[in-house]
Amino acid sequence: MFKFLDLKYDAFGLDIDDMSVKVVKLKKKGRGFALASFNETRMTADVVKDGEIENEAIMVRAIKSACDTVKGKKLGTRNVVVSLPEQKSFLQVIQMPKMGEEELAVAVPLEAENYIPMPIDDVYLDFHVIPSVKDYLNHVEVLIVATPKKIVDSYISCIKKAGLTPIALEVESRAITMALIKKDANSSLLALIDFGESNVNFIIFSGNSTRFTCSIPISSRSITEAISESLKVNFNEAEKLKLEYGLVGKKSEKSTIHGEKVSSIITKILDDLISQIKKYLNFYRDHSSYEYLLPDGKKENILLCGEGAELKGLPEFVSKKLDIPAELGNPLSNLNLDKDKIIIKKELLSFTTAIGLALRQVDNN
Repeated sequence: MFKFLDLKYDAFGLDIDDMSVKVVKLKKKGRGFALASFNETRMTADVVKDGEIENEAIMVRAIKSACDTVKGKKLGTRNVVVSLPEQKSFLQVIQMPKMGEEELAVAVPLEAENYIPMPIDDVYLDFHVIPSVKDYLNHVEVLIVATPKKIVDSYISCIKKAGLTPIALEVESRAITMALIKKDANSSLLALIDFGESNVNFIIFSGNSTRFTCSIPISSRSITEAISESLKVNFNEAEKLKLEYGLVGKKSEKSTIHGEKVSSIITKILDDLISQIKKYLNFYRDHSSYEYLLPDGKKENILLCGEGAELKGLPEFVSKKLDIPAELGNPLSNLNLDKDKIIIKKELLSFTTAIGLALRQVDNN
C-alpha cells in the first residue's frame, strides 16, 4: 500500500521472507497477464529474523542474485514492488464519516492513533477506502496499514543498494489476497492460511477487503525440526520424512511405524495451530457485522498457500478440525495460464506472495 511513485511503471514483485528472496515478473497475454519470469535465492537463518534484516550485506547479494539469474525472460526493469513482513505490520478496518479524499487524508491518521499499538511518529501509515458491499448512509470503511519506519527504511536501503528502484511496498497478507482471490469473487468470508517456512500468516478476507491478519510462530521448518529431534535424524532426513508421510502416515496403502510417528508429530503441532486459528475466527465472528460473514447464503471457505501447504493430508486435516471446507489456493487465479508453464506446481504455492506483488503493479497500471 505504500506508494512512492504514482506513474505507470513496468515492475516485478520481490518477496523477502526469513529464509529466501523470491522474484516474479508478469507479461501481457491477451486481455490479462501470465508468468514471464521467476526465481528464488535461499538465505541462512541469520540474515532475516522475525521480519527484521540483520545482515544487510548478505541481503543485498541475495536480492542481486535472485534478479540476475531469473528463469524465463530477463526482468528488463529495475522497478520493484516489495513485500513487508506481516509480523511487523498492523492492519485494521475502521469506520470514518463520509468525506472527500483530502479530508480523509487529514482525518485518518488522527483516528488511526486510537488503533495502532505504536507511536504514530514511529510508523509509516497508509490507508485504503474499501468499496462498499452495502450502501451505508453515514460512514465509509477504511483499511489502515502501519509498519515501523525502521523496518521499512532497512528494506528500502537494501533494495536501493541492490540497484533496484522501489515503487511500492505491500504487506504480505494484501499480496496473498491479490493472488488467491479472484477479482470477480463475491464477498463471502474466506480464511487464508499461508503456511510459510518461518511462520504462518492467518488472514480473514470478507466484504471486498482484508479484515484481520496475524502471524503465528508455527512453520513448515518448525515441523521438520520437531521430526528431526524426536526421531534423532538430521534436518534433511527429517524434511524427507515430512514430505514422504505428511499427515497421512503411510506410503501407498501400506502403513509404517516411521510414518505413524511422523504423522503423530505433525498432528501435535498442527493441533496447536488449529486451536489458535479457532480463537481468531471466533473473535472475528463475535466482533464483525453479520453481513460480512455469510452473504447470499454463501459458506465460509479456507484457502491454503505457502510452501508448507503441500503437506500430505493438510487440506483434509484443516477442514475436519475447523469444520470448514479447505483447499489449496491457486496463485494463478487472476492470470492467463500458459500451456508451457515456467514454474512447476510444487513450487507455485511458495510464490503466492511474489505473484500478488507483481499483480499489484499491473492492476495499478
